[in-house]
Amino acid sequence: MSLTINMDELIGAIANSLDIVEGEIVGASVNHGKRIAALCALMGKKLGMHEDELKALTVCALFHDCALTEYILYLNADYAVESLRPHCEAGQQNIEMLPFDTDVSGIILYHHEQADGGGPFGKKEGEYPLSAELIAITDLLDIKHHLDKLPTENLPLLIEEIEHRTEKCFTKTAAQALISVLDEQTLISLRNENIDETAEKLIPKWEVDIEGEAMMNLAKLVTKIIDYKSPFTKNHTHQIANRAWLMGEYYGYDHLMKSKIFLAASLHDLGKLAIPNKILDKPGKLTDSEFETIKGHVKGTYDLLSNITNFEEICKWASSHHEKLDGTGYWSGRKANELDFIDRLLACTDIYQAVSEERPYHSARSHKETMGIMYSMAEKGFIDSGIVEDFDIAMAPYSLKKVPDPKI
Repeated sequence: MSLTINMDELIGAIANSLDIVEGEIVGASVNHGKRIAALCALMGKKLGMHEDELKALTVCALFHDCALTEYILYLNADYAVESLRPHCEAGQQNIEMLPFDTDVSGIILYHHEQADGGGPFGKKEGEYPLSAELIAITDLLDIKHHLDKLPTENLPLLIEEIEHRTEKCFTKTAAQALISVLDEQTLISLRNENIDETAEKLIPKWEVDIEGEAMMNLAKLVTKIIDYKSPFTKNHTHQIANRAWLMGEYYGYDHLMKSKIFLAASLHDLGKLAIPNKILDKPGKLTDSEFETIKGHVKGTYDLLSNITNFEEICKWASSHHEKLDGTGYWSGRKANELDFIDRLLACTDIYQAVSEERPYHSARSHKETMGIMYSMAEKGFIDSGIVEDFDIAMAPYSLKKVPDPKI
């Protein structure tokens, strides 16, 4: 028995979280990624793209900012063109981790290029892929005009702007394709209250086996996105996922179960992308209000994952990692009888990694030091004492060491 996951739905959820980060940096609107993907799907169909090309185009559109958290390190305050290069390069490397059935070379790498060569790599019209042209025009216009709120009566002015900037900023092909699909009905379909239904209709389905390489690579990519959000947690999610897989092996779980646990662990802090960096990176003690904001990341993870098909169990595990057996945890305050074994396992995995890794307020701790803290928490009734004992055995060889990636 296996489990099929809709990759497009999962990537859409991750794209939603990236939109929050982009909103923090450059003022992008909610559902930005889905709007870009929906418009690109319309243009791609208009231009006669085949199914594999459309799938690659729309996934790249959803994920065009998949290196956004890495990009924070390079962003200049004035949003200078040259500062876009690392973001584009890292994004292209990231997207190539996924197994497309068609060539995706340059699609994200060149999604900030301009027809006259004014982009970060100086590519002119005809020197970068068509899919990159389509993402470039829709990305720029949605950031500038917030198409989710643009009044329909302003549509003629928008089309006039597109025509005016064609051959300088936008390629002729991309501009003509966008103008041909951008009518009042399309604009209304891009509203936040309509975009989920629109994306569902337009974005091609991409079903993958959760046990396969595609899902494993996406999980690794997600940990990279989340961990780059803050320099103080640069290996946190990645190591939690690896430790979760290791514990799955310790318990003798089959490949499907280990894959589900690995994916849940990889996604557990997805909601943290919505937390402002000024709170995440604060060196001193958080205020009560700031701590409440931090706590909100778990409900954020749940909200982002809760509408994905066949994802109920993984969503529950991913969003239970701060629950405690005595009901004092968050976000839902469930007690021992409401927390299954994997809920408890991921809570212990999160604690082990957080306690053992270096943070601004404590240095890295050895396995023995970490276990001392976890045994104390178990004695107080916060976490599962049996799982803590298993951690003491399974994690002992990795004291002050990283757990290696699973071998699939």
